[in-house]
Amino acid sequence: MNHRIIDASDVVIRFAGDSGDGMQLTGTLFADASALFGNEISTFPDYPAEIRAPQGTVSGVSGFQVHFGTDGIHTPGDYCDVLVAMNPAALKANAKWAKPTATIILDIDSFDTAGIEKAGFKTDNPVTELKLDDRNVICAPITSLTKESLKDSGLDNKAILRSKNMFTLGMCFFMFNRPLEYTYTYLEKKFGKKKPEMVETNKKVLFDGYNYASNIQAIANTYSVAPAHYEKGTYRNINGNQATAWGLIAAAEKSGLQLFCGSYPITPATAILEELALHKNLNVKTMQAEDEIAGICTAIGAAYGGALAVTTTSGPGLSLKSEALGLAMITELPLVVVDVQRGGPSTGIPTKTEQTDLAQALYGRNGECPVAVVAAHSPSNCFDAAFNAAKLALEHMMPVILLTEGFLGNGSEPWKIPSMKDYPAICPPIIDECEGKFKPFERDPQTLVRKWAVPGKAGLEHRVGGLEKNPAGVISSDAENHAFMVAQRAAKVAAAASCIPNLKVEGAPSGELLVVGWGGTYGHISSAVKQLQDSGESVSYAHFDYINPLPQNTAEVLSGYRKILVCELNSGQFADYLRARLPQFKYSQYNKVQGQPFIVEELVQAAKAMLGAKE
Repeated sequence: MNHRIIDASDVVIRFAGDSGDGMQLTGTLFADASALFGNEISTFPDYPAEIRAPQGTVSGVSGFQVHFGTDGIHTPGDYCDVLVAMNPAALKANAKWAKPTATIILDIDSFDTAGIEKAGFKTDNPVTELKLDDRNVICAPITSLTKESLKDSGLDNKAILRSKNMFTLGMCFFMFNRPLEYTYTYLEKKFGKKKPEMVETNKKVLFDGYNYASNIQAIANTYSVAPAHYEKGTYRNINGNQATAWGLIAAAEKSGLQLFCGSYPITPATAILEELALHKNLNVKTMQAEDEIAGICTAIGAAYGGALAVTTTSGPGLSLKSEALGLAMITELPLVVVDVQRGGPSTGIPTKTEQTDLAQALYGRNGECPVAVVAAHSPSNCFDAAFNAAKLALEHMMPVILLTEGFLGNGSEPWKIPSMKDYPAICPPIIDECEGKFKPFERDPQTLVRKWAVPGKAGLEHRVGGLEKNPAGVISSDAENHAFMVAQRAAKVAAAASCIPNLKVEGAPSGELLVVGWGGTYGHISSAVKQLQDSGESVSYAHFDYINPLPQNTAEVLSGYRKILVCELNSGQFADYLRARLPQFKYSQYNKVQGQPFIVEELVQAAKAMLGAKE
């Protein structure tokens, strides 16, 4: 059989197996190798929602999707060119994501009668039952070959079986002409000091997988994906949670303040706390609190003491933090609350992504309690979003909620490491002395921002707390004073609009249809709109990174289009918010609440339906 190397502009691979099959690591190593090779990448880890689902069942399947290419990679891809399924359950759960032209690699050793029955198949032939006979299905005895590869390694059977993901990775490296050296370097760094015996065993099984793929006739063609055309700089692969942590550290450096994070672990936000805890050398202090309320209250205390204060959480935790968030608002202390959204309500689907916390972020507190809300739109953008959220909080003396999503927090992409000299200074309104008695709630006449007096400074003694006060800081239940202070706090948040960027439009400034999005839907909507524009449709795109306050030119942008389509991963929360704030416009919606990101094609079809609809 003649071997061909086919040039491809982009490829999507989906690795799937049981939670113990190492698919997350396999996908990560493939993504890292592609990033180091120079490709653009976007990844999507898809974890099972159950902590310990029964082995071999569909509910226990763990997946990791990698989209890599030469240019224009903004999403993890809709459907995969290659599906790796380590057992029957993985095949059943993921067959729907395989393209009609896909190659499917199966560990045929796991497709025994017990495995097929546990996965819920009705026949003894899963490939035929799923109507996959027309795909290029490679039935490889991966488990048996891994055992053979490591039979003289001295490892026990359990350790050997854990290595079959490396055999699979070697096969995929051959298919896509990925160099093995990047992974060899990873293994040396990972195990070189503590478990040196694991270095050579993993290298061997990785190479044997590569060699096996190069010798079987089933893989007739391999693929070459050229490096991307990046602007000059130093790049690394980064996920959203790590980028969020680093953005907060950068903000602390630019403000000259210590960073404090008080948080309680919760999926999928825990990694931010873990990452911050690694950087004590950068003047970062972290505390794992006993619950969500303690987490935010310690952060408020740190803010009162003069630190850049942060607390991290997900939807259920944001609910618990709501009362204390009101305390931060009425005391007008700077605080960043990071909410990595997940499927709800209640415990919901903890490992799946959604955008269903927006209404809670905007309104979920007692009393008149407006809070600034910003949102990140990609894994690498989480760095800038965190930096900007901290800048808003510190310079405007107010809590800011930063919304990210499980899709962003766990997903990754290449990130050009920035120079801190390119980022603006952060100038908190810290006061060291004053003439006469200090009045903590006296404000700057333009920004309405109060001064920040750190405890311990003579002449700046004052009280803060949850009870209403007058501008002098004296507790007051006077009706007119309460109305005045409520209006002042709301006006301060609204005034921050002058400090945020204008809303940008991808496409013509006027036309038939404007597609609107926010948060982590950016890559999918942008890709869909670009596809429509390339086909000649009158479609533009506006993406909101700032939600409260809205950019100052929002009404001007919306007025340029006959139709507006708001796309979000909820039942219409941002659309309802726009209706309340800008009721002069008519909004249509496209919503998805399935714990999964959008598919580009479904957005294309939704926009086409809008373009063809009669008013």
